[in-house]
Amino acid sequence: MNLIRPELAEGLRRWSEVLASLALSGFGLWTLQSYDRFIQILGAAIIVTGLGLALLAWRRLRFQRDTEAPGIVQVVEGQISYFGPETGGFVGLGQVVELHLVDHGTAWRLVTPEEELSIPVAAQGADALFDAFAQLPGLRMSDVLTALDHPQPTRVLWLHASRRPTRLAKS
Repeated sequence: MNLIRPELAEGLRRWSEVLASLALSGFGLWTLQSYDRFIQILGAAIIVTGLGLALLAWRRLRFQRDTEAPGIVQVVEGQISYFGPETGGFVGLGQVVELHLVDHGTAWRLVTPEEELSIPVAAQGADALFDAFAQLPGLRMSDVLTALDHPQPTRVLWLHASRRPTRLAKS
């Protein structure tokens, strides 16, 4: 017998990282009541840390999709693996030269010099791609989240420095 409705339990599970970070900040606020200056400084540091973690957790939460898509995504030691019902593949994060959001925001396309790998945004385990994409140099995760919130037919999110167009010098 469950004491909490399943949909409420699922919502708490999704928001657990944000709630835990805010609880940490709440503990920091509580420590500010101390008369000891060192404890107050420590409390202020705990508040800042908790709020920073809450912001990161909120961004991860925005990255997750509510819908289900076929396939399983794994990210292990810089290798992104996608096991789908009809397609799949492996891509080393260091080999990726382009990152696209395609099909009106329903799939990621990772391009390497040798191949392309399409991964549904809502595939099981796709939330692990947040940390993987954050390692791409020059990629702003706020741009990725904006692209997910406002889908377009195809959107280039990131290009490796070797793929970026160079500016023409004025003569």
